Amino acid sequence: MSEEVLQKSKDEEPRIGVYICHCGKNIAGTVDSESVAEYAAKLPNVVTAKDYLYTCSEPGQNMIRDDIKELGLNRVVVAACSPKMHENTFRKTITDSGLNPYVLEVANIREQCSWCHMNEKEKATDKAKDLVRMAVFRASDLEPLEKMTIPVDKSSLVIGGGIAGIETALDMADAGLKVYLVEREVSIGGKMAQLDKTFPTLDCSACILTPKMVSASRHPNITLLTYSEVKHVDGYVGNFKVTVEKKPRYVDIDACTGCGECAIVCPVRIPNEFDMNRGKRAAIDVPFPQAVPLKYAIDSEHCLYFKNKLCTTCKQLCPKNAIDYDQEPEIVELTVGSIVVATGCDTFDASKIPELGYERYPNVITNMDFERIVNAGGPTEGHILRPSDNKEPKSVAFIQCVGARDEENELYCCRYGCMAAMKQAYLLKEKLGPDTDVYICYIDLRSFGKGYEEFYRKIRNMGVKFIRGQPSEILQNPDGSLVFNVYDSNIARHMEITVDMAVLTLALTPPKGIDELQQILRISRGADGYFLEAHVKLQPAETHTRGIMLAGTCMAPRDITDTVSHAANAAAKAIDLLAAGEVEIEPITAWVDKDICSGCGVCLDVCPYSAIKGVDVEGHRRAEVIDALCTGCGTCGAACPSNAITNRHYTRKQLMDQVIAALET
Repeated sequence: MSEEVLQKSKDEEPRIGVYICHCGKNIAGTVDSESVAEYAAKLPNVVTAKDYLYTCSEPGQNMIRDDIKELGLNRVVVAACSPKMHENTFRKTITDSGLNPYVLEVANIREQCSWCHMNEKEKATDKAKDLVRMAVFRASDLEPLEKMTIPVDKSSLVIGGGIAGIETALDMADAGLKVYLVEREVSIGGKMAQLDKTFPTLDCSACILTPKMVSASRHPNITLLTYSEVKHVDGYVGNFKVTVEKKPRYVDIDACTGCGECAIVCPVRIPNEFDMNRGKRAAIDVPFPQAVPLKYAIDSEHCLYFKNKLCTTCKQLCPKNAIDYDQEPEIVELTVGSIVVATGCDTFDASKIPELGYERYPNVITNMDFERIVNAGGPTEGHILRPSDNKEPKSVAFIQCVGARDEENELYCCRYGCMAAMKQAYLLKEKLGPDTDVYICYIDLRSFGKGYEEFYRKIRNMGVKFIRGQPSEILQNPDGSLVFNVYDSNIARHMEITVDMAVLTLALTPPKGIDELQQILRISRGADGYFLEAHVKLQPAETHTRGIMLAGTCMAPRDITDTVSHAANAAAKAIDLLAAGEVEIEPITAWVDKDICSGCGVCLDVCPYSAIKGVDVEGHRRAEVIDALCTGCGTCGAACPSNAITNRHYTRKQLMDQVIAALET
């Protein structure tokens, strides 16, 4: 849009069209939309006011387009649902008719009026009139704004090398983007690498995951940065500057062949975290045989060389001379166009509920412990043995929702636990025989996915006993067996159950290090502690910081199927963002009047996006906004003691017009 057209739009007398949406009965069921339209027609500068059943529909949009052309409208007010839903829809509508997209004002009379006042129709209608009046007053002073474009780097950073990160990286790499996949552990794979089978198909987890891990390591567009962490992120969409620290493995990964001789001769044996501390590993090791990259790393905390400089057995016997005790952390600087966060999740610490006996009674284990026990590569080589005496259990109880749906811990559903317990019940029956007694104590069964209900019926028909209730306390008998009381609400009966082993199905929790990563990325988190998406329905893979996407369980609990789907969504958004080689920047940003700015620096301190910098103007320090970083949140304008900062599209006059309109009776 030319400067002449922009100036003409600013100078014209406002001619406003107001459109009141019924939204079926969502609005009109509470608000008298016709009455609101009649009221709006009498407001200053309003040329036409209409109500319509579905304003966002094609006929509704055509009505607005026709009125702009026929009545010469230069401002539009739409009273409908939240701007998050359809503001862009109506911006495109008025743009098609030659208007600047920023001369649109949306009044939210659904979420903020009809839905929250459903039993007060008269008052809701009055409030809708107030909201429309405020929107009309503000629209009178709206000014056209122009978007700017910036070039983007056609590369992306993926933080986290679990199944979500791997899927995202592969999709983007296949689309031609350069991808840096950063994983803080020595191998990619994440939680899925610890699983034995996946539900509902009972496919081998490693058989699904390992080919993808190998594909990621061999893809020409993917650079793996394992045993690495993101330390700093600067810049903005299309041009993020990222600092990554590669921790020392004390092994030359170019020389290491993964033969494993070093681990065999290492004299140190410590609990293996990958096996949930139920097996042993050496101080130099890989977490599992299918690790990618299959390169060994020394645990300097337990290695005898780093303790007393005496043991160098691995270095002496390494056939490739790959051991390097002098390795230092390495800093890698990257420039990327987008960032995808796929940091996964952790499991709830069951010891926080002591009445369930975890860490007190050896035969109370978690579902992740069970995954490693039943796995052929686990500490018992796939033999299901109870920890106290290494004998096969004759009876097992699964206790669901440990830490989940619990006001004292996590309120949300873990979304995987019901199916995981049924899968593990199947494996018990398969490996130990059909006579094994298996109980599943649950709050509600949620088998919601494709094939899940059929799987539930299959498990039920195998003789697994489902008890709707949770034990209040688990106690241990002298012989190591466990006993608990539970009330089964399905049959209204108290039951005392004795089993050889109990498996606790754990809630999922936000991953360790999420606090630090949030500070580095400057993105939001929800009340549950997970990263927060921009919109749960319309932008489920995007954040409020443009260019940063979310994939998998870093934003909510989900199973593998949903995680892979969500990762593909995040990848598609990143590909779409970078495909054109440039991006448009929203012009709703802060602006500094350098003639008024005193250079105090308050705005630099309060900006949550680091979007303001200090510059020299004729020997004086002044603030300057980096438009590509600014989100228009208004924090700086509110804090500025000199009133030198104005938010475009939310100027003081525009906001005061709304306030004055709100106070009118």
